[in-house]
Amino acid sequence: MQAKWVILEPAPPSFLEEFPQLPPLVANLLYNRDIRTQEKIDEFLNPDYSQDVHDPFIFGDMKKAVNRVLKAVEKNERITIHGDYDADGVSAAVILTNLFEALGFKNYDVFLPHRETDGYGLNMETIKILYTTGTKLIITCDCGISNYEEIELANKFKMDVIVTDHHTVPEKLPPALAIIHPKLEKEKYPDKNLAGGAVAFKLMQGVLEAHKKNNEILPNGQKHEAFEKWQLDMVAIASVADMVPLIGESRTLTKYGLTVLNKTKRTGLQKLLLEARLLQENGDTKKPINADTIGFQIAPRINAAGRMNHANVAYKLFTTKDETDASQLAFELNNNNKDRQKMTDDLLKQAVKQVEETQKDNPILFVLGQGWSTGIVGLISGRLKEKYYKPSLVMAENNGEITGSGRSIENFNLIESLQEMPDYFLKFGGHPMACGFSLKDKNLLEDFKKDLINKFNEKTKGFDMSPVLKIDAEIDLENVNWELYDLLSKFEPFGKANEKPKYLARGLTVHSLLPVGKDGKHLRIMVKHNTEKIQKTIGWSLCNGNGVNWCQELKIGDKIDMVFEMDVNEWNGNREIQLTIADLHKTDNTDDTTRNTNTRMNANYANHANIDNDNVIYKDLSYKINNILFSVHNELGRYCNEKQISDAIENKLKQNNIKYEREKILPESFEGERFARNRIDFLVEDKIIVEIKVKKIVGKEEYYQCLRYLESMDKKLCLLVNFRDKHLKIKRILNPKSKI
Repeated sequence: MQAKWVILEPAPPSFLEEFPQLPPLVANLLYNRDIRTQEKIDEFLNPDYSQDVHDPFIFGDMKKAVNRVLKAVEKNERITIHGDYDADGVSAAVILTNLFEALGFKNYDVFLPHRETDGYGLNMETIKILYTTGTKLIITCDCGISNYEEIELANKFKMDVIVTDHHTVPEKLPPALAIIHPKLEKEKYPDKNLAGGAVAFKLMQGVLEAHKKNNEILPNGQKHEAFEKWQLDMVAIASVADMVPLIGESRTLTKYGLTVLNKTKRTGLQKLLLEARLLQENGDTKKPINADTIGFQIAPRINAAGRMNHANVAYKLFTTKDETDASQLAFELNNNNKDRQKMTDDLLKQAVKQVEETQKDNPILFVLGQGWSTGIVGLISGRLKEKYYKPSLVMAENNGEITGSGRSIENFNLIESLQEMPDYFLKFGGHPMACGFSLKDKNLLEDFKKDLINKFNEKTKGFDMSPVLKIDAEIDLENVNWELYDLLSKFEPFGKANEKPKYLARGLTVHSLLPVGKDGKHLRIMVKHNTEKIQKTIGWSLCNGNGVNWCQELKIGDKIDMVFEMDVNEWNGNREIQLTIADLHKTDNTDDTTRNTNTRMNANYANHANIDNDNVIYKDLSYKINNILFSVHNELGRYCNEKQISDAIENKLKQNNIKYEREKILPESFEGERFARNRIDFLVEDKIIVEIKVKKIVGKEEYYQCLRYLESMDKKLCLLVNFRDKHLKIKRILNPKSKI
């Protein structure tokens, strides 16, 4: 569904006058994020760990919880850390594990539920098992607030329970010894937006503070403050992965956590970063790890363990100190993520088919899959919500039981609606925008659907439920520069409640188009504004048919309005500004002159490449190849590496239905080449060899290399192309031993 573009109002003159030291651009962004006092501005722009991180004992039950933990440690009572199977719950469990190890306490274990067999949170069978193993104290992480009956059973077994959680609070609180939860009605803790990992961190802080009163250092030899800050990498992962608002204390914890993450000492995390190609072999990050890195690279791999295997894989990875084990676990996690991606793609196609065939016009989407993995349904519901902009509930039926996950849209509080209809569920929980649930009986499904749709209609009556894209400001492309990027970087880390600023540029001319990525589903667009400046942009999934297929809709010379975020593209030590497309509109005033000029320019280049003679060999195919080569050079410029250029050429060959072989291996009988040069870049239509270079100077060595390739393959023509030249040069090299 096409989003409505809404440009936010700029800050009023009174705000600009009150804070004259702020550049207007920064002032507008702060104002529209409701950061409007000097105290809030200082906290936001200059996070200070010593000032912004609150005293853990502001929590009403913190003293009670800390005393119980220290009592268990002193008496060597068995403690069970009960976490969750997502990145937030795993991170929380790791933080408390590290705490007990630092205290020299060994009589603890960790229980992470299996998504399929245990479900979310505590369950009765788990409580019984923990009782038989001698557990005296259960500490929940990222769960527990909705487990009244389970905690009541634990009390009957004489086990104490400390709940650390951040999920929506039910009307009836569980009978736990202590509840550390920022959203409790009685709670005075100032930051209500902590992730589960951050709440566990606050408990850790409380225990450290109490321990420090009688001990200068921890039993492991570390100072309390140093140990505390080294746990912030897990807090950052938890906060970004669980998409909590990154403002207030959560912002400070995440910002400092990213600093720790970039120099993490965790063996397992280092190995995971290597698997994700984010870390060099020497241990340095290839580029700074930020919130995007967590959200798109790290968190999905952690979550893949709980979705495809067991969260214990991720937990063990982050707690092991053995390099061999860490490498194996990181490899396993990476493979879990690849399997998750494939399964998600497969199930999404089935889900979309259900929607299109049966309920495209419904206000809420309900999808049911027989035998589907419960670890994937949340991802599918999120994808459907994005595609159709409707609340989406995706359910899996296994062994006669229905388990589901939902994602909502603005102005419809999903968990609130579920709380008003509890008789349908064995268990449920979540947030206003996301939920998980299990139905008591699969025969209740149709009634559940009808009742939830009725609630949606009641609660959204009078609201405009169309999607809205909020734009921070309209801007000229000429003002998109490093100075602007540096100003925006002060707002990092970006996340919920502090999203990357979005800008609108109107009247852009499409200078070139290039599908990129696997299956060419992403689109790189080079655009021009009023000047000759050409700006590189990237649009993720613009060509996969999810809505408008812009690969088919756009042509060179088209005029567009574009909403974008500013990013940096880094490769081989180079950095350039790249705009990430959030949305775009095609306007009516297409520039046919520009389109024709570009078309003529490419044809003219091809003619100058010595193929305008009617007797030239492979004339038509040469024209096609040369047009592709010049098109890629126009789009990518001179400073891409050979792989990036070859990828772009390959995409163009596919689009033009030209047969080719890439990295064709020379015949074994050919001994004229060193092993490092035994592959040809491209063999097109089994006729023309295309050899790509990115060099300041292409000389005799490269010329004779092409001759040897022609001889070894018994081909007639090689095109030697140097992309480093300002004006692309294509040398046509003929095989002197062939009859032409």
